[in-house]
Amino acid sequence: MARARVLVVDDAVVFRRLLTDTISADADLEVVGSAPNGRIALQKLSTSPVDAVVLDVEMPDLDGIATLKELRKLYPRLPVLMFSSLTERGAEATLDALLLGANDYFAKPTTSSMDASLVVVKDQLIPKLKAVIAQEAERSARNKAATISFPAGSASLRGTAETPVELLVVAASTGGPNALLEFFRGLPADLPVPIAAVQHMPPMFTKHLSDRLAANSSLNVAEAKDGQALEKGKVVLAPGDYHLEIERGANGVLRTKLHRNPHENSVRPAADVLFRSAARACGPGVLAVVLTGMGLDGKAGAEKIVSAGGRVVVQDVETSVVWGMPGAVARAGLADGVYPLKDLAGAVIRRIQSRHAGAARP
Repeated sequence: MARARVLVVDDAVVFRRLLTDTISADADLEVVGSAPNGRIALQKLSTSPVDAVVLDVEMPDLDGIATLKELRKLYPRLPVLMFSSLTERGAEATLDALLLGANDYFAKPTTSSMDASLVVVKDQLIPKLKAVIAQEAERSARNKAATISFPAGSASLRGTAETPVELLVVAASTGGPNALLEFFRGLPADLPVPIAAVQHMPPMFTKHLSDRLAANSSLNVAEAKDGQALEKGKVVLAPGDYHLEIERGANGVLRTKLHRNPHENSVRPAADVLFRSAARACGPGVLAVVLTGMGLDGKAGAEKIVSAGGRVVVQDVETSVVWGMPGAVARAGLADGVYPLKDLAGAVIRRIQSRHAGAARP
C-alpha cells in the first residue's frame, strides 16, 4: 500500500525538520514537501496533491488561519491538522482554525527540548494524522461504491419507557468543536433539560471553546465549576485537565463534581467518566449524544447509560471527521439512532419531547 503523502508548513526551520523526519520515519506516512509559510504551501499544493497538511498557526507572510481559509475554498475535503503554542493567543487561534474547518490540532511542547517535541509528534500528531487520512480515504471509497456502513437516522426507540429526559450528556473529540457548534445551534434556548459536555481539549482551550459556543448559539454555555447546580437549557463544559461528573444532592438537585483522578482512555476529561456518573445520578432519565472523535471514549459509559435505561444517539460516519467514538457505540449496538450532524439536534428534541409527553399522560 502506498504511503500517505503529507505537506508540512512551519516557518521554524528546526521544527519543520523535526516534523518532516519524524513523520517520514513512520511506515505509513511520507512528507513529500514542506513550506515556511502559507503562500508557498498553496503554490506547492497546486502542483503536487497530498493526502494531508500539517499547518502552523503563527507564520509570516500568510499565517495558518489565512492559509486554512484558502485551503478550504480549494480543497474542502483535504485533511488539515493545525499546531500552535499552549498560550492564550495560541488557544484562540486554534479555535478559530477548528471552526473554519481544520480537522484537528496538536499543541507544541512548551519546552525547547527536542526530545519532548519528538514525543509529542510521535504520540499525538502521527495517530491523529493517520486517523483523519484513513477516514477521508474510507469516505471516498464509500462514495465511489455508493454505500454506507450504517443507515442514517435508524432511530427505533428501545422499549416504551416514558421516564422523562432529565439530563443531556454530550461527548466529542476530533472534529468536535465544529460538531458541537452545529449541534448546539439546533437546540432551543428553552430546552427543558440541562446539558453536560466533554470535549477532549487542554486547559485554556476549553474556556475559549465555551465562549465561542455561547456566542454562536442560543444556549448559555460555560466551563463547569465544581459544585454548581445544573439548570435547564444551560450547558456546562468540562474544563481541560479535569474530569466532570454529575451527582444528585440530598435535595434532588443535580450538581457538578470536578476532579483530577487518573486519565481514562488516555484523556482527561473523559466521556466515560461523565456518562457513568450520569447513569448513576439519573438512570433512565439520561439521553447521551456521541459526536465525532478518535478512539473509544464514551463506549463504556454508553453501556452504563443503556443498562440504566437511558438512551444514546450518535453522529453518522459520513459527517464525522473521525468515526471512532460514535462508531464504537454504534457497532456495539448501543445507539438508538445514527444521524447526520444536521439532524442530530432534531432527533434529540423529538426524544425529549416524546419522553416528557409520555410521562405527562395519565
